[in-house]
Amino acid sequence: MALAVLSLPAAWLLAYNIHLDRTRVTPGTIKLYLDKMPSGICCWRENGRVLFSNICMNNLCLAITGAPLLNGNQFHDALGEDIVSVDQKVWRFATREIFMDNERLFEMIASDITAEYATTKELEKDKAELTRLNQELWEYYLRIDESVQRQEILQAKVNIHDEMNRLMLSSMAADKEDTEALKRIFSLWEQNALLLGLGTEQKNHAPQGESVASLAPALGIDLRWSEEAPAALDEKQQELFFFTAQEAMINAVKHARAKHMEIAVTESDEAVICRFINDGMLPTAPVRFEGGLGNLARLAAECGASLDVIVDEKFTLLLKYHSFG
Repeated sequence: MALAVLSLPAAWLLAYNIHLDRTRVTPGTIKLYLDKMPSGICCWRENGRVLFSNICMNNLCLAITGAPLLNGNQFHDALGEDIVSVDQKVWRFATREIFMDNERLFEMIASDITAEYATTKELEKDKAELTRLNQELWEYYLRIDESVQRQEILQAKVNIHDEMNRLMLSSMAADKEDTEALKRIFSLWEQNALLLGLGTEQKNHAPQGESVASLAPALGIDLRWSEEAPAALDEKQQELFFFTAQEAMINAVKHARAKHMEIAVTESDEAVICRFINDGMLPTAPVRFEGGLGNLARLAAECGASLDVIVDEKFTLLLKYHSFG
């Protein structure tokens, strides 16, 4: 009889608890739900005492440290890094501070990023391969540029040889008594011979400054220096300076029929500026950096410099070194 009396309240309590589990959110239902999550979750106090951890985080702690999760601070210190590989999976651990009832707590969440990590590694490999291909393409472009430059020099030499053939015929047909005509023909011979040698390697035979100085009378142009060649430049930048001077004189005579050219150099702590100013005819159209000027602009960029033109009362080719010495 007493057992029957006690069974009735027990049955009512059981039914009531089942009803609560189905209709209300309780700590038990929260624990059950979090244990089913594929991510690890853990919360602990400042002293390391664990308030809550789900099954996933417990398993991760056991796999990483070899011990159960009893102290949050010790587990956090044992991780060392935010991304850890465990049992052929990659996990990202994120920790943050939270405050609850004026108490400072720590929360850690572990997320499975195996797929994202593999994708990232593939992207890094693709990026490295793309960098390698870009470098090969750049080297190939430089080889093409050198080939084009050699072809231009060869074509210029062919043109000069053709001009020399014409001069030979003119020399044979010239009146030996006409002194002025002979002087003009001789000057053309000298000019073509000098231009033919510009594309050859003669650095060890004569200083570059002397080559520029000897080119001026051959082209029939009066060359003046406001300042000497910049001493702050290295050997490669010096070569660019004299090559620019030669190109400026040839273009001034060929395209503008200039008679005078001035080379002015300004040096400061920030830059070295070289101006090549001629008194020839001013261009009627915008100056395009093609052919010789195009190659010169690319060489300038390789030397930490830039090439520009200024057209006002006179024509100025501007070479500016942004880094030097």
